[in-house]
Amino acid sequence: MRTLSIDIETYSSVDIRKSGLYKYVQSPDFEILLFAYAYDDNPVQIVDLAGGEKIPYFTVMDLHRPEVKKTAFNAAFEYYCLSKFFQTHLDQWHCTMVHAWYCGYSGGLGAIGQAMQFPEDKRKMSEGKALIKYFCSPCARTKRNGGRTRNLPDHDPDKWKLFKEYCKQDVVTEREIKKQLDPYPLPEFEHRLWTVDQLINIGGVSIDLDMVDGALAISNQITNELTDKARDITGLENPNSVAQLKQWISDNADVEIESLNKQTVSDLLNDQNGADELKVMLRIRQEMAKTSVKKYEAMKAAVCEDNRVRGLLQFYGATRTGRWAGRLVQVQNLPRNYIESLDTVRELIKKRKIEALRTIYGNIPDTLSQLIRTTFIPAEGKQFAVADFSAIEARVLSWLANETWRLDVFRTHGKIYEASASAMFGVPLELIKKGNPEYELRSKGKVAELALGYQGSTGALIQMGALRGGLAEEDLPDIVQRWRASNKRIVDFWYKVERYAVDCIKNGTNSTMPCGVSFSRDSTRLIVTLPSGRKLFYLQPQLIPDDRNYDRIYYMGQGQKSHKWELLQTYGGKLTENIVQAVARDCLANSIINLYNAGYVINFHIHDEVILEIPENGNQSLDEAISLMCHAPAWAEGLPLNADGFVSDYYKKE
Repeated sequence: MRTLSIDIETYSSVDIRKSGLYKYVQSPDFEILLFAYAYDDNPVQIVDLAGGEKIPYFTVMDLHRPEVKKTAFNAAFEYYCLSKFFQTHLDQWHCTMVHAWYCGYSGGLGAIGQAMQFPEDKRKMSEGKALIKYFCSPCARTKRNGGRTRNLPDHDPDKWKLFKEYCKQDVVTEREIKKQLDPYPLPEFEHRLWTVDQLINIGGVSIDLDMVDGALAISNQITNELTDKARDITGLENPNSVAQLKQWISDNADVEIESLNKQTVSDLLNDQNGADELKVMLRIRQEMAKTSVKKYEAMKAAVCEDNRVRGLLQFYGATRTGRWAGRLVQVQNLPRNYIESLDTVRELIKKRKIEALRTIYGNIPDTLSQLIRTTFIPAEGKQFAVADFSAIEARVLSWLANETWRLDVFRTHGKIYEASASAMFGVPLELIKKGNPEYELRSKGKVAELALGYQGSTGALIQMGALRGGLAEEDLPDIVQRWRASNKRIVDFWYKVERYAVDCIKNGTNSTMPCGVSFSRDSTRLIVTLPSGRKLFYLQPQLIPDDRNYDRIYYMGQGQKSHKWELLQTYGGKLTENIVQAVARDCLANSIINLYNAGYVINFHIHDEVILEIPENGNQSLDEAISLMCHAPAWAEGLPLNADGFVSDYYKKE
């Protein structure tokens, strides 16, 4: 099979960063400017489409020939752009970016080339960003440019010549990355999953534009009201300025603060000694900081002409686990809804009944925030079937560690919070129910389950909200001790994972745990193979002794906060978290394929939940969808999967 490596440069008046790929390409003025390509190891060729050149006929034919493998970095872009003008088939495309992320790298073409330490002639050209801005998007009218709104090749022939070299160089870099990754092939199942993921993104999900427009109009009015009120209280010209407001708080509360994040504002509000004006201002700050409006604005920017938003999911966006990441509206972190009368409040928002909203629900920004989910709606004649796995990470962790009492819970009643409290405090399970004094133990079991599964201690309990939930700080060490004592196999699993990883890095020892997780390495990678056969890669692993001369595990990766390629530390509990979340992701991936093969339309999915669009009167059903979700793959024998769901005319969290 021949390989055709491709990179293109394009123009559209739509801002791809705000509106996404699909609206960008669907714009009437979208066009492909440059087409760079290379067959196998042959020299890179460039076709100047903007200059009137044509892609060679045999290459156009190769775009849909199955015997020619098409590759690109972020192939979703090249595929969708080219498919607007040429016949090409998604399953023949292979994404080098996804392959690199699978192998433990992060970021874009330039970042990965640097991480792989390519020589200059193999790296992405640094001038690209400025050239793309110049040729690929509209420009502002000025006297100097004659009032034009777009830069064409003849406006700066030297820049255009450099742009053509830049496009060719991207093929060089992409091809070099592919060569580096060839010894670590992307599994065929992952490629199949990627193609289904692209079809999900292309299909998208309908948006209730009346909801979006109503929410934005209400938000604008409320924001103006709150801003005026804040000016009256503070006397500040711009009370939205963090610097000005911090200084005002410092002057009025006699306290120095480093930020105005959610936790800082909450802590200041809990200070009973604070002045009344200060508390009113802080509550205004809380209201204005709600993220709901940003998501409504993101929907408005990304919605296509058919009222659908596309491209909400990024395949393999979390490189440590392979989970999906959110894009545009960021569906992975939507606020929960607690309002019961959702139908009523949705109508009030659509009709922009601000005073009614204020009277009934009080905090309007919070109300808008809770309603963001309901803006996603099925197409006409369809309804949503929403199904999600129950306690998937806890089930996977119990299965991997073979914590038998927990597996029995999940195979029967499934009440893990109550069962955990029962095991921790030696209280019969049947007594931990509402109305009994023993029921207060459930909160301890719940926070322990949420915080302690990955070697967390008191700090993890606090971060999970133990203190805000009413638990005393002095009780936290006892909760940690009791949870670990009742989950000895899970605790043992953490330390085994760490020992196996250390032994593999130090001595090159290959080992396999009873659950099917195995450890191996080569000269540049620690490789953790999951029960599914998918691999997790930790690049350039090394052991660095701590101050007690205990070997600590380090590897190269992208820092979550810095977003830079740097040395990162890990340990048994963190590796366990990676493994558990990766296995849970593989369960979701299996469910997606099961549902797709059965003809279900997946609008999008979030962590352990799928949102399906099914006919109101048809053969598809929620029960069948749940059955397909819980049909475990062959590699997951004995894993007690369970799911629940509901049918609705809009998306929500039950």
